[in-house]
Amino acid sequence: MPSEPLPIAQVTTGMSVVDAAGEEVGTVTDVKMSGTATPDDVPDELRARLAGEGFLRVGGSGLMAGDFYVAGPQVTGVTTTGGDGVVQLAVRKDDLHRAG
Repeated sequence: MPSEPLPIAQVTTGMSVVDAAGEEVGTVTDVKMSGTATPDDVPDELRARLAGEGFLRVGGSGLMAGDFYVAGPQVTGVTTTGGDGVVQLAVRKDDLHRAG
């Protein structure tokens, strides 16, 4: 039975990220698929979750300045028409975990 790839599999660095409200929150600086790497600057429980689900590291802009993490299941869609593309999230920017 064919299955669709997870949206995170379509994400590349340089893509813009928008939250569930459509607000731009930053740019993808790194993409890690499940089981490939873990971030060092998060609590152990979150580290295990991100390692198991895959994650994006996003460089925030404006009020979201600084980096934060997006878990694979928080990515609901990817648009690749025009520019570098856009990553849509299922959560609001306030619900994302800050790096560091």
